[in-house]
Amino acid sequence: MAFTRATGKHRRATRTARTTRNLAGIATLAASGVVASVASPALAATGEAAHHDTGLQQAVVMGDELAVRIEAQADAQQAAAEATVARAKAEAEALRLAEVAKKKADEERAAKVRAAREAERKRLNTFVAPVTGSYVSTAYKASSGLWSSGSHTGIDFHAASGTSVHAVGSGTVVEAGWGGAYGNNIVIKMNDGTYTQYGHLSSIGVTVGQTVTPGQQIALSGNTGNTTGPHLHFEARTGPDYGSDIDPVAYLRAHGVTV
Repeated sequence: MAFTRATGKHRRATRTARTTRNLAGIATLAASGVVASVASPALAATGEAAHHDTGLQQAVVMGDELAVRIEAQADAQQAAAEATVARAKAEAEALRLAEVAKKKADEERAAKVRAAREAERKRLNTFVAPVTGSYVSTAYKASSGLWSSGSHTGIDFHAASGTSVHAVGSGTVVEAGWGGAYGNNIVIKMNDGTYTQYGHLSSIGVTVGQTVTPGQQIALSGNTGNTTGPHLHFEARTGPDYGSDIDPVAYLRAHGVTV
């Protein structure tokens, strides 16, 4: 016949259950630092000190290991947070440096553009001699029956036939073709409102309406029209027509060209 134990509120828990609860409580107390001072008296009162000393030691060890793991996890989390902050700072610094570099590059590029524009402006405002390395062979206002006005309305530059003739400055071609006594000739309205003329040409390399720049080849010198030999007749004028001539040497010198 089987015997059963009466149940009720005074029933004592089994050793296994008590041990499980004690270990759980000890682990909790170990985390708070009070298990060492509390556990020993409590266990001594039960009369099972040897058994529970071993359980207490195990619980303390488990608590220490748990504390170490928690501390390691906290350290790892802190290290990760610090790494995230460091990475964000590095990215922000890289962005700042990139912006600084871009700004510097933009400023340098803008400075180069300004310098190029200024150089081009100076070039377009620069005057040159119509024939490179030549000299004046007949002066302005020289007297002779060779000219209908009785005097020379321009200056002659020594030049063999086929010598390159250049525009003395920037302007627009207003005449290109036969010019009577001037032979083949070109008249250019300069950007400053004055006019220059190039006569006795053997060939013409520009057309009416074309813009020219300083030093640009516009023709080749020759011996066409009223002339005694090949040369370049050069005039400076206040207007496009004959009779508005001014001193070509003074004109060129006023624009920085010595002849």
